Amino acid sequence: MIDNLVFKPTKLTELTKPSKPIKPSKPTKPSKPIKPSKPTKPSKPTKPSKPSLYLPLMKKSFLQLHMAVFLAGFTAILGKLIELNEGWLVWFRLLLTLLILGGWMAWRKEMKRIAWKDFFRIAGVGLIIALHWVTFYGSVKYANVSVALVCLSASGFFTSILEPLITRTKIILAETLLGLLAIIGIYIIFDFHPEYKLGIVFGIVCAIGSSLFPIFNRQLVQRFPPRLLTFYEFGGGLILLSLLLPFYFTQFPASYFLPSSSDWAWLLVLAFFCTVIGFELQLRSLQKISAFTANLTYNLEPLYGIILAFIFFDERKLLHQQFYIGLSLIVLAIVLQMCRVLWKAKRQQ
Repeated sequence: MIDNLVFKPTKLTELTKPSKPIKPSKPTKPSKPIKPSKPTKPSKPTKPSKPSLYLPLMKKSFLQLHMAVFLAGFTAILGKLIELNEGWLVWFRLLLTLLILGGWMAWRKEMKRIAWKDFFRIAGVGLIIALHWVTFYGSVKYANVSVALVCLSASGFFTSILEPLITRTKIILAETLLGLLAIIGIYIIFDFHPEYKLGIVFGIVCAIGSSLFPIFNRQLVQRFPPRLLTFYEFGGGLILLSLLLPFYFTQFPASYFLPSSSDWAWLLVLAFFCTVIGFELQLRSLQKISAFTANLTYNLEPLYGIILAFIFFDERKLLHQQFYIGLSLIVLAIVLQMCRVLWKAKRQQ
């Protein structure tokens, strides 16, 4: 059969030769043009959409953070105007904040129950907030507004060390160096006098508390709405502070326990504007900004607060060459960190 298939075509050789053009069947390789499906890679252009949203969110977070910092700077002025002992001052601040925030949340129907396990964890963070405030106002009262605010600038340095230890991450040398730059600025600004020693100790403890709060709070703010989280933190802080105050007053007794009429007025300003509004701005900013960046930015609090102290209490004696040199180092550390964060965000594009 094979021979027949060979011989018959030989008589039609001229016709069979065209069979060779059948080879053009190879052009079926145009299957390769299917590769143009790769142009579907234009999906990559969709990725820029995320960074385009990311950067505005970062800028919004920075704005919220700076607004919170300004309000925080004003709390030092209020701490000087309110004549209560620092322990009672913080206790009434927490109480009024809970009443204002609780009423606001009840009206908006935002109040929710949380598990006891979560409450105890949140209450622990609330205690850090309460002790941070007690030591801060203690620094204001046992030294002055400027000393308290500048000591608070050390929080960036403590965060650069404590955050990696707590979160078990690698220490970032750049953050540590920027924190040290702020510490050097603090050292240059003040020639600490003996009468300020107690206020300085309170201020350093306050800076440590300020560095711990964002570290522990950053995880919680991812799970709970900022307003609800703030309510339970202040509630837990008030309960735990109430247990500790009797021991505190044995070392730092209070001359009186009930606020005066002027104290009540300033406490209301402190509770609503500087606490409820300020804390919500800070919590929202922490959704996009690291704890170190937040604390480093809070080094602007001395700048805002000291300027206000010049206006309210005429603390212009600090306006000398060393003041400007130290302040410029603190601002430089903040600006460098801001540039570093924004540069990393652009690289994500």
